[in-house]
Formats: sequence, C-alpha cells, structure tokens
Amino acid sequence: MIELVFPDGSKRSFEAGVTGRQIAAGIAKSLEKKAVLVKLDGQLLDLERPLNHGGAFQILTREDPEVLETIRHDAAHVLAEAVQELFPGTQVTIGPSIEDGFYYDFARDEPFSL
Repeated sequence: MIELVFPDGSKRSFEAGVTGRQIAAGIAKSLEKKAVLVKLDGQLLDLERPLNHGGAFQILTREDPEVLETIRHDAAHVLAEAVQELFPGTQVTIGPSIEDGFYYDFARDEPFSL
C-alpha cells in the first residue's frame, strides 16, 4: 500500500501501482475527464504512470499553469518531428515553450516555410 497526501491535507491509501487516472476516476468521473497530469512529491507524471510510492499528490487539469507549459513543450516536439519528416535533413536548433506559446528554430541548407 502507498499513502497519498492530497492538497487539502487528507490522506488516502492505495494499492501500489495505481495510476493517476484511476485515482481521479475514483474521486469523480468529471475529474478523470479533466485530468491531464499528476504531481507526486513535486514531480510531474502522466496519468498512466503506475505510482509505486506515496507522498504529496495532486491531480492537475488544463487550468493549471504547469499543464499548459507541458502541452506547449510537447507541441514543440511534435512540430520539430513533423518538420524533419517533411523536410529531411533539417536540423532542430532550439524550441522552448514561452509565455504565449512555443517556437522552434531550424537550420537547413535550402530555405523553406510553413
């Protein structure tokens, strides 16, 4: 068993290997639908990751700033992969998420635009 401490200070025990999605669904189906990530002891995890130890636990939804940053980061990687597939030989240089979205810089011998 693992013990999770929720943001309100309440504690609940779960079988080791439970996922964030299962925990959210056990609280409310509407929370399961809104959930994007979980945080365990400050570490962001996807909803399907089996939880094998207890600690401070939080379910994050689209409204949480950390989720938006993660989505932007992931979208930047999808863009980079798509550009490399469409334009073979393109080098990815830098592509951070920023306050209003994300961007990627690319290096290529021939010009191209998207």
